Amino acid sequence: MVTGNRHLAGIAFGLLAYAMWGFFPLFFRQLAHVSPMDVLSNRAVWACVFVGVLLSLRRQWHKVAAVFRSARQVLLLLIAALLIGSNWLVFLWAVANQQVVASSLGYFLTPLVNVLLGLLVLKERLNRLEWLSVALALAAMANEIVAIGHLPWVSLVLAGTFGTYGLVRKQLPVDAVSGLWLETLAMLPVCALYAWWQAPSGHAVFTGHDPATTVLLVGSGALTALPLLAFAAATQRLDLASVGMLMYINPTLQFVTAIWVFGEPLRRAQLLSFGLIWLGLLVFSYSAWRKYRKPA
Repeated sequence: MVTGNRHLAGIAFGLLAYAMWGFFPLFFRQLAHVSPMDVLSNRAVWACVFVGVLLSLRRQWHKVAAVFRSARQVLLLLIAALLIGSNWLVFLWAVANQQVVASSLGYFLTPLVNVLLGLLVLKERLNRLEWLSVALALAAMANEIVAIGHLPWVSLVLAGTFGTYGLVRKQLPVDAVSGLWLETLAMLPVCALYAWWQAPSGHAVFTGHDPATTVLLVGSGALTALPLLAFAAATQRLDLASVGMLMYINPTLQFVTAIWVFGEPLRRAQLLSFGLIWLGLLVFSYSAWRKYRKPA
């Protein structure tokens, strides 16, 4: 009974985490009048502050210190910060410029990018189903290029940066929450340089906003951390296969929000791309389930 309750709690935490991530476009659309770089700078600062307070309350600074034991880990941290910062910036641009459909396609594509990274970087061997899922993803991207006449850069950058970020983060001995603090801390010098660059034109990146916008910008920091807390609680209670199945909630909610709330158009060719990606994810998920169920 205890195990069953633990599993249900894990599912609840997972649903909460991915639902919050999935509804991010609704929140950040309220900041569409603010430049994406301004939003990113404020998000990084306030997330760093919020998570710093949280680490102090939980007395977990020793987990942060583990990263600084080698120059290699510090370098990996900086690369992770660059990747996730770039991912956030492109996502914010997509939300502000009615490109949430493209954003959702990118996050649907991420698991298949992970498979490709495993092949190219980790030299993992793919089974036939995994090869098929990669082929379907490549067909979807080829369809997008033919349909729009250029690379679907929003989708590719989001999938590429987030997939590579996950690969780098696996090599850092730090939990998700402590890692978020370190990554936002690493972003602060760039944010400060951006604010200094903007200052001569009279633009105040951190203080030049009306009260309602300021509240939203401060809130974006807390909102960045909350899904990670729920996700960490979920991973402590669920196996990786269950967590993997829940991850599709995020791009699905983004897709629904884009079409039904924001009224973004969905071209026939784009629907074909989504269909190929969804089929690839179905094949990939079945392959992962078979691996998970296979006796050791």
